Amino acid sequence: MSDHLLFSVENGIATITMNRPEVRNALSIEMRTRLNEVLIEIEQDPDIRCVVIKGQGEHFMAGGDIKSFKEFADKEPDERRRAFEGRIHNLTPTLVSLRRMKKPVIASVQGAAAGFGLSLAMACDLVIAGASSFYTMGYIGIGATPDGSGSYSLPRIVGLKKAMEIAMLGDRFGVEEAKEYGLVNFIVPDDELEVETAKLATRLASGPTFALGKTKELMHASMVNDLEKQLAMEAESFSQCAATEDWAEAIFAFNEKRKPNFKGK
Repeated sequence: MSDHLLFSVENGIATITMNRPEVRNALSIEMRTRLNEVLIEIEQDPDIRCVVIKGQGEHFMAGGDIKSFKEFADKEPDERRRAFEGRIHNLTPTLVSLRRMKKPVIASVQGAAAGFGLSLAMACDLVIAGASSFYTMGYIGIGATPDGSGSYSLPRIVGLKKAMEIAMLGDRFGVEEAKEYGLVNFIVPDDELEVETAKLATRLASGPTFALGKTKELMHASMVNDLEKQLAMEAESFSQCAATEDWAEAIFAFNEKRKPNFKGK
């Protein structure tokens, strides 16, 4: 099972690698099961301070394994509906874990990010992408609708009208357009993606992990809170940060005119 998804930890950085390069890392049952297990493990490990999700080979992820869908095409409509409703519900814990994760998550994208691959990238906190990477929702091409929180993330990132265009037309677009839409944070040369991803992950893993997690929580909450509730959350969050060792270290470092040495505590 674990061969479909690789997992390693080094210097406080957890790297999750989708490992089906022969099918552009299309999502398998084994992959989704292991992904959920790994994310729970990462959440519970205080020594992990940043997460990188990437694909093996030339692509990030080309979405679901459509070839495997063929076994359902001859089945009765109700049987198809039940099968896919169950499959998609099984993705829920993974997407909730990514949102709940109290440490930054980076998608490192090369090649295709299509279907669930694009949904997964949008569910991450930051996206760094190779210059030749490309993107499509793709679902409409198989007569289906977005999953993996794609319909939640897309309109919040790009706006409703642009989301309608991307989802309904299913066109492929390049990394420059993706950055313009707000789907990608950083574009780097393809042959520098691994190095630049490591630099970004190291920078985040060296930061004040508690404050980064609280910042993530505040940003997501702002999408649904009214002003008064958000202000209350800000006060609570800042005060909790002030109780950490990292906050005290940063204050001492500022006054001593040196860089802080954050421990993630």
